[in-house]
Amino acid sequence: MLGAIPLAASGGITMPSLAQMTGSLHIHNFYIGKLKAKQEQLFDSDPDLAQLLDNVAAILSEHAVAIAEDIADREDDDT
Repeated sequence: MLGAIPLAASGGITMPSLAQMTGSLHIHNFYIGKLKAKQEQLFDSDPDLAQLLDNVAAILSEHAVAIAEDIADREDDDT
């Protein structure tokens, strides 16, 4: 499930690993591409749905930027 907060065995919240964050970023980018492609297909036939897909892609893009920044921060901390 996307967006799930990892829990430690003790029940506390744990930080996702760098690999999990990178995987999440790839998934976000994959779906952003899919949404934009579908939005372009629907632009003439269903402009309302096209706008909705564009809005969802924009939100996912914001999340992707935040994830990319978190990854960069993590990588900086490791050096």
